[in-house]
Amino acid sequence: MLKYLPTLILILVCATAEAQTKADSTVKQSPLKTLSNEQYNALLKGDDIYGMSLAAELNHYPLPDKVIKFKKEINLTPVQVTKIAAIAKELHRKKLEMGLIIINNEKTIDSLFRINKFDDGSLIFFANRYGLYQGELRNAILQACLATRNLLSLQQVNKYATLQKAD
Repeated sequence: MLKYLPTLILILVCATAEAQTKADSTVKQSPLKTLSNEQYNALLKGDDIYGMSLAAELNHYPLPDKVIKFKKEINLTPVQVTKIAAIAKELHRKKLEMGLIIINNEKTIDSLFRINKFDDGSLIFFANRYGLYQGELRNAILQACLATRNLLSLQQVNKYATLQKAD
């Protein structure tokens, strides 16, 4: 039995490495020097890695997808589920749209610096666009939190807050 132990360990190490390779293959390499792989993939997937919802969430205005996660525990009605799911779907669509726009703007900024074609006007224009896109994304997230909260009763908000603390 002991003579097979090194072989067994080698098989387990190889299987683990193969599993990691398959899991990592879904992560795309960022084509931009200015965006890490994590940032790039988050923008492509619609993930909020910048905490844009915190002002709402910390004040009991939850994200719609998080409320849906607890729909049974907070006794959402079918009408509430339908409306909140629609808010979540639209928010995800907007996050994907804005992610691509932000990536394209970043590509333009990187390209103009790389080929040394920037002037003051272009720099102001593209830098301000970046801020505009970030603001539009944050507004969409906060608007979704506001709309979600407006569909919940005070008891549901309180129950959700309790569940969030336990989660």
